[in-house]
Amino acid sequence: MSKAFQGFEYAIKDADELLGHFDAVNRKPPLDGAEVLKRAGLVMALTAWETYVEDLLLEIMQRKLGAVTGSYVGDFVMKKLHQDLKQFHNPSSDKTKRIFVEYVGLDVTLGWTWANYDPEKARSALNSWIAKRGDAVHRSRPVGNGVPAPHLVKREDLEKAIRFIKDLVKATDAYVEKHA
Repeated sequence: MSKAFQGFEYAIKDADELLGHFDAVNRKPPLDGAEVLKRAGLVMALTAWETYVEDLLLEIMQRKLGAVTGSYVGDFVMKKLHQDLKQFHNPSSDKTKRIFVEYVGLDVTLGWTWANYDPEKARSALNSWIAKRGDAVHRSRPVGNGVPAPHLVKREDLEKAIRFIKDLVKATDAYVEKHA
């Protein structure tokens, strides 16, 4: 298990706690504003994924560059990686694949296999959650007259997203441990 995985296990608890808080305040009729907890939970779950990917890359590269750490080459590669990670937002399957191939020479998306998921289905699901995260961050509940719009993130969606991200991290970590 990577150190990045250990950090992820701590970070994903924020999303779990937000789901728990939503459950605690969700009642009939629902409290105004409770919906924001679900959106925040989705953002936190995918932020935990983003941080995991960044930390895992740094961990692998520090190990790979061990002999040249402190040299011009080692410093150059790490500086370039840090610059790329500063621009590594919304880690879709394509972005994740690209950065791992570029730095590690490994397509981690090939390891995204677990119960009911193969790499193609996992890539599609991740991209869908990343898109929903973008909506949750940039789009609040639409203002309208009459019937309120449905919530962007349903309770079941958040629960599925958290479970998916946890499984994705486990699969990624296991694959990297075998191949990197």
